[in-house]
Amino acid sequence: MSAAAAAPDATSEAKPKSKKLLFILMGVVILALAGAGGAFFILKKNTTDHGDGTEEEASVEHAAPKPGTPPTFLPLDSMVVNLADPGGNRFVQLAITLQVQDAATSEAIKPYMPSIRNGILMLVSQRTAEVILKPEGKEKLSLDIIEEVSTTMGYELDDHEIEDTSKKKKRRRAPPNPVQGVLFSSFIVQ
Repeated sequence: MSAAAAAPDATSEAKPKSKKLLFILMGVVILALAGAGGAFFILKKNTTDHGDGTEEEASVEHAAPKPGTPPTFLPLDSMVVNLADPGGNRFVQLAITLQVQDAATSEAIKPYMPSIRNGILMLVSQRTAEVILKPEGKEKLSLDIIEEVSTTMGYELDDHEIEDTSKKKKRRRAPPNPVQGVLFSSFIVQ
């Protein structure tokens, strides 16, 4: 009986020790979780203070294209536009492809396509056949289309040097424009 009597005493002594150990372990775990939560909160606060995650800055800033990375091409539907010639009997048929920085820019432009097409139609309809047939006229139209797309999308354009009566002054440079070029895949004037 002494062995049987000794066994209940050992289990009764083990229970208080295990409860103490359990409470100590629970306290350590709670303190560790509280410390981790506090560290996460402080780190999260520090990263948002720098303004790296705001939507306004993300929409304005564009990364410079990486060398060797091919651009993405976004073809627009062909358009037929009356020109501003006297008598109104001349028109131009255009097929335009936009050269953009990457696929993300291409996808971002697609919802604005009706506004962009309208702007391009308005730009082309203000020109005459004489102006649009010259290489300088096509080049100017290309730059105007880039400006139209950039303005519609909210991209910032570079300000060119502005002549003042006394001196020239430079304005700040905008981030690289993701709309890199306009390619005419069809250009017919009749």
